[in-house]
Formats: sequence, C-alpha cells, structure tokens
Amino acid sequence: MLSIKNLEAGYGKVQVLHGISIEVPKSQIVTLIGSNGAGKTTTMRAITGMIKPTNGEVTLSGKNITGSDSHQIAKLGLAHSPEGRRVFSTMSVTDNLLLGAFPRLTYSRPKGDVKADLEKAMELFPRLKERRTQLAGTLSGGEQQMLAMARAIMLNPDVILLDEPSMGLAPILVDEVFKTISRLKSEGVTMLLVEQFAAAALNVADYGYVLENGRISAEGPAKTLKDDPAVIAAYLGGGNH
Repeated sequence: MLSIKNLEAGYGKVQVLHGISIEVPKSQIVTLIGSNGAGKTTTMRAITGMIKPTNGEVTLSGKNITGSDSHQIAKLGLAHSPEGRRVFSTMSVTDNLLLGAFPRLTYSRPKGDVKADLEKAMELFPRLKERRTQLAGTLSGGEQQMLAMARAIMLNPDVILLDEPSMGLAPILVDEVFKTISRLKSEGVTMLLVEQFAAAALNVADYGYVLENGRISAEGPAKTLKDDPAVIAAYLGGGNH
C-alpha cells in the first residue's frame, strides 16, 4: 500500500534521514517510534511532499510519489494529520472538515457521499458534533487534535499518516484518541502512526519500526517489539505506560 525505500531527507545541508525503509501494508497500522529528534516528523514530511527527499523512493499503491507536491499526493489518497494539529482557526469545525474533502468536492478524487462521511466523522468524534458551528480556534487542544484527525479521514484516503496525535493532551484524551485509532483499524483503515507514547502505539499497531538518529535500529511485529528488552529500556520506561 505505502512503501518507503532507502529514504534520505533533511533540511538544507543537515541530513536527518539516512536511508530508511518502511512498509505499510493495506488495512494495517504501522508505528514509528523513537526519541525526540530521531527524525520521525521529518519522515512524515518527506513522505507527504512537505520536504523533498534527497534520495530513495516513496510509492503509494504502486505509484511513485517521491518528491511530488503535497496537494498531488493528497489527490492520490494519502492524508496527513500533522504534528501540532494545524487546524484553520478562523473557520468553523464543519468547514475544516469539508476542507479535508476538498479533492473530492473538486472531483480530483472520487467524490462518494461527502455529506454522509461528514456525519460519520461527527459520530466518530461526538465532541466535534456538539461544536460543529464553533470556530476551530476556540476548541481545546484535545478537540483540535480530534478535528485534525477527522479532517484527514474526510479525504476518504487509502492511507492516513498520524503524526504525534497524543502530543500535549491530558491522559483521558490520549485514551480517547487511541480508542478512535482502534476503531478506524477495525474498519480497515491503513495508517502510519508516529507517536511519543511508545507503549500505546505498540498496543494498537500491527508492526513497528524504531528510529534512532535517522536510521531504523529495530523492526518487527508490535508484540515482539513490546517485549524487546532494548526497546523497553529505551522507550517503554517512565511516563510511557
């Protein structure tokens, strides 16, 4: 479904990713864990065209999307819920969600039933339904995170990239976010999840990769990684349960 091979990327002369390879099979959740500064967000940006890779290849459903512009990649069915939420604060919740469906409304992606999908997104996140007419900028951090995820879902994508969905959220909201991720998984949604709470990510994922200093240092079924002493020592210690 989504395949990353020998990806290299960075900012200016600073190389962050040193030839990483990741496979995200259809209807599975793959998680990428690692400490701050390991290159997780850079990986997401390089996949979705926010920065251009300097080497390697990214393919989506067999199509080479390496270095394509973000809007072209979205049209092909790759949705990105970015780190830091990035909602349109002066627009209503409903309008933010409809923006997620923009490629469908302009027929650059199969349209389907946008209205029904809007209702479905609201049902997935009941708090958004209550605040559908509110400006996104007036929502709490947790509600904005839900909005960013729901907006990505509105593309009706083949693959969703979730970058740090639990960042800055209260523990009760972290649980809610992961319940939603589990529900999407049960509906067959394919996801690449970058997450600071490694234990929670490995609980919900099928397969995991550990990123260290821009290189993959370990990979395997999520259950195996969860029991790996090195992974436990580095990522599953205090604060990550």
